Parts: sequence; C-alpha cells; structure tokens
Amino acid sequence: MARYEAIEDIMKNIDDEIVVCNIGFPSRELYEINDRDRNFYMIGSMGLASSIGLGLALAKPDEDIVVIDGDGSLLMNMGSLVTIFANNPKNLTWIVIDNGAYGSTGNQDTYAQVIDLVEIAEGVGFKNSYNFKDIDLKEIIKSDDSSFIVYETEAGNSTAPIIDLTPVEIKKRFMNSI
Repeated sequence: MARYEAIEDIMKNIDDEIVVCNIGFPSRELYEINDRDRNFYMIGSMGLASSIGLGLALAKPDEDIVVIDGDGSLLMNMGSLVTIFANNPKNLTWIVIDNGAYGSTGNQDTYAQVIDLVEIAEGVGFKNSYNFKDIDLKEIIKSDDSSFIVYETEAGNSTAPIIDLTPVEIKKRFMNSI
C-alpha cells in the first residue's frame, strides 16, 4: 500500500477533527484527497507536525487533534515523543506513516527500517501505541488518552499536485476554521 492510500484510509475516519499534516508530499496528497479548512498543511519545518499538534491539543482541549506524520519527521524530532508523552494531551492522536523513507526529500532510507517505532513509543511510556492494522481508528480518536499509531506503507510519492494556496492563506484559512 502507498502512503496516498494510507491517507485515504485515515481520512475515512475523520469527521470534524483538526488535522495537522506532515511536510511535502503527505500534505499535497491530503490536499488532493480531502481538502478542508480544518487541515493544516505543513510547508517546511520537517519534524514539527507533532509539536504543532501538541500545541493545538493543549490550546483546544475540547477538540480532537489528529497528526499525520512520517517516520523521517519523527526521527528528525525524537524529542517530541517524550514531550507529548509528558504532557499527555487526552485529545491527541499521532499517526506516523512509516514508509522507511524520507519521501519529500528524495526517498532516502530512514532508520525506521531497522527499528520498531511502536516499541519505542511504548518505551517512552505511551500506553496507547498501536499498529494501524490492529485498531479501529475512529474509536482511538474518541478515546480519553493520547495515542501513537504507526501505519506501515511502501516508499514512494504520488503525482499529487502542489498545493495552490500560499502558506499565509493556509494559516489564515485554518485559524479561521478553529
């Protein structure tokens, strides 16, 4: 399965939740699959989708926040695992699409190919750490604990077009929607 199909699967479970999406191709794919004002598309800032998601979860405790991230971005900012665990926002679901590659920078291999990201999250303390194939995502999103989910896919990028909104337009549209 490709990342594009994984994002389609994830979005089938999204109703009114706030979604923060990882940089580059994942954001482009989400934009093509299901553009909505409550999606925040990262343009740059690799590794920070989870940090933005944490900030939103803490600022908006009555909203469910879903972060669609990548294994390369998680590896770029491993400190976010500890920070999110320590803050334990009850309304944050963090989904890491693990394709074993830095997809937006040329599909170079990541070390996620030789480590278990779910095991690492559990080691940090996440009691709700799952492989996507083993869960009901809608149920997890509505649970009362932060969750860490790994969705394994093949490496590669789709032909999704570039987002035709400027970063300022993305920000304004998103801020107005929340």
